[in-house]
Amino acid sequence: MHRVAFLVYTGFELLDMSGPAAVFTGANRALGQHGRPSAYAVALVSAAGGTVESSSGIAVETRPVTEVRSGDVQTMLVAGAERGPLLAAVADPVLRAALPGLTAKAERFGSVCSGGFMLAALGLLDGCRVATHWDSCAPLARAFPAVTVDPDALYVVDGRLWTSAGVTTGIDMARAMIARDLGAAIAGEVAKRLILYARRPGYQSQFSPVLQAQVRGESPFADLIGWIEANLDAPLDVPSLASRAGLSERTFHRRFVAATGQTPARFVETARLDAARMLLSRGLSLKSVAAQVGLFPATRLSDAFERRFGVSPRLFRDMHAGM
Repeated sequence: MHRVAFLVYTGFELLDMSGPAAVFTGANRALGQHGRPSAYAVALVSAAGGTVESSSGIAVETRPVTEVRSGDVQTMLVAGAERGPLLAAVADPVLRAALPGLTAKAERFGSVCSGGFMLAALGLLDGCRVATHWDSCAPLARAFPAVTVDPDALYVVDGRLWTSAGVTTGIDMARAMIARDLGAAIAGEVAKRLILYARRPGYQSQFSPVLQAQVRGESPFADLIGWIEANLDAPLDVPSLASRAGLSERTFHRRFVAATGQTPARFVETARLDAARMLLSRGLSLKSVAAQVGLFPATRLSDAFERRFGVSPRLFRDMHAGM
């Protein structure tokens, strides 16, 4: 039996725990339908045990974390919360004393949403690549410079460490765990039962780069950004974009960075690669994708894709086409 423990505390986000927990118990149900024994046992732990109230007011029953011995848990996950409850949990001496031992002998450990802050505060994320909620990416990176925060992923697997972005992405991460443990067939049955996206992979961004830019409040380049998205195959260098914006190149570059947080070149490449991933997942040829997103010839697409994602576009297409 694979034991999964969720660490919760007063004010935790209920869906960070209940969503993934439903995936693990859903796997047990699917196994039972095939005459196979359950694979997972899910438990909730907290500093003192007993009733713990979530941010939504719904309370859950928990075991004291001190009653859990190192090695008893195969998957250890920390739920996230808003800033106040999270900081209180991070400062709790009982949790700080218990977590390192529980994660040290677990087959895997990690967090959902902002729960990564607790792991980072204990030095458990140093040297690792992680995901967290989009609103927590910059604060986590600033507070813990030894941690590499990936803002462009729904979840990240780095060795034994699994971390997910905001709230519902914990469901995607849990499903990836059972796919690794039990195979794609059982994972697919769980997705069908829970009416989940059949496979929402970790590479998929929390938000498209276009939306990221436009949500920065009254962006002065909203129209230009929309035009970029619709014309990825057009020349999108700084001179062309500055001319379209009616600004000098230097002024355009400075204002664009201030408005979007990215250089024009980085923004355009991200938009093109984001579109390329979607087209490749439909099974289109590299030549066709390269032409549609403005990264032609295909070798240019391959170079940019491998540099950004660490995998060739051809392998990516073979892995994800039809998902």
